[in-house]
Amino acid sequence: MAAKPVRKAQPPMPAVDESRIDFETIELFFFAYRDFISDPDAILAGIGMGRAHHRVVYFVSRQPGLMVSDLLDILQITKQSLSRVLKHLIEAGYIRQMAGAKDRRERRLYPTLAGRELSLALSEPQSLRIAHAMEGLKPEAREAVKQFLKQMRGRDESLPPVHDDVE
Repeated sequence: MAAKPVRKAQPPMPAVDESRIDFETIELFFFAYRDFISDPDAILAGIGMGRAHHRVVYFVSRQPGLMVSDLLDILQITKQSLSRVLKHLIEAGYIRQMAGAKDRRERRLYPTLAGRELSLALSEPQSLRIAHAMEGLKPEAREAVKQFLKQMRGRDESLPPVHDDVE
């Protein structure tokens, strides 16, 4: 006799007024994000890496000398979550880790030439996608898009904590 699967009790969800949800914009964001990351994903898959690697290489290339602690703050993850990806990038020759010049306890991250080239290769198709989407927009509309994206940042603190992995 086969055992019946045990169902985990689902936590109660708050009542939500569906008419207040902007499904159209949510779907536009979903598909825009999917397509925005598709080009870098394809490049990364070819070298056995993923989105976590992309984020680390991107921010280290944008801010050479970035301290590990600052990268943790930017990505909002724990040391444990970052260590696997960072170790892989260092061993693969994309990132270099050095002690701080003034404080030897600081761990500072620098892109190698290969890391900088990877970052640029991943960013170029995204930049072209942005340029294409902004094509024909007046400067005020471009600024409105940037302002909108800035206002979208930040997490609703009333929500429960998220898993802190970088993937």
